[in-house]
Amino acid sequence: MKKALRIYITGSLQSLFFRTFVKSSADASNVRGFIRVLEDGRVEIFLEGNKEDVDSVAEVCRKGPKYAQIRGIEEKEERFQDFKEFKILNF
Repeated sequence: MKKALRIYITGSLQSLFFRTFVKSSADASNVRGFIRVLEDGRVEIFLEGNKEDVDSVAEVCRKGPKYAQIRGIEEKEERFQDFKEFKILNF
């Protein structure tokens, strides 16, 4: 079953390291979508793929790497968009 999920994360994330951390997890799990830092400082993550794989990467995003300090998480299910890969975007 396919799933698409959008996640917004706030906190002290060392954005470049956090984005690379999420991308490697998504690539390893065959999850597609994107990650970017928004102008307000939040990190936006869009994940899509098989439900189990998306749930697994979403859990990695919720925990973050060792030194990330996540203060807030907002999640919502989205319409599947059929991305071809996972990308790190710039605003």
